[in-house]
Amino acid sequence: MSISMSDLKKGLKIELDKIPYKIIEYQHVKPGKGAAFVRCKIKSFLNNKVIEKTFHAGDKCQEPNIEQKTMQFLYDDGEYLQFMDIKSYEQINLNYDQANSAKNWLIDGMTCDILFFNNNAISVEPPSVVELKIIETPPNFKGDSQGGKKTAKLESGAIVQVPYHIIESDIIKVDTKTGEYLEKVK
Repeated sequence: MSISMSDLKKGLKIELDKIPYKIIEYQHVKPGKGAAFVRCKIKSFLNNKVIEKTFHAGDKCQEPNIEQKTMQFLYDDGEYLQFMDIKSYEQINLNYDQANSAKNWLIDGMTCDILFFNNNAISVEPPSVVELKIIETPPNFKGDSQGGKKTAKLESGAIVQVPYHIIESDIIKVDTKTGEYLEKVK
């Protein structure tokens, strides 16, 4: 399907030069002189690079052949992250670049969304909030401020800032988009 300048909006997926992108910023510009145009920031699904692109009236782009599947993370073999389709049991692997920051939040058995472009796996989206166990954090000391933070290493390998009252073996909720501590799981 062809997409014209008037169809562009934030969040839309488009394909340019055989590369799938997502529009992350969008601005319609109507100068005093000349024709209106659209200035966009687009993010590549293949390498997460953000570029600026200007679209003029008459410019067209295509809708990418993108499919999303829910898959289960099996394990990290040291070179690739292994996933299994929970419906067909078919296994695929993604390299660390394709997994990008998602690899910080994955633990064995977790389900996540894998994006496919032209039937090739290109990226992984972890759940927006994950519950992970703290495996390493400094102990609390008398006098530590209530509002302060300390670093904690999670079972997935990620490092996050947590309040002083959090201790090793606590399970916490973390926002995977920002990497921020949300709350302790009861």
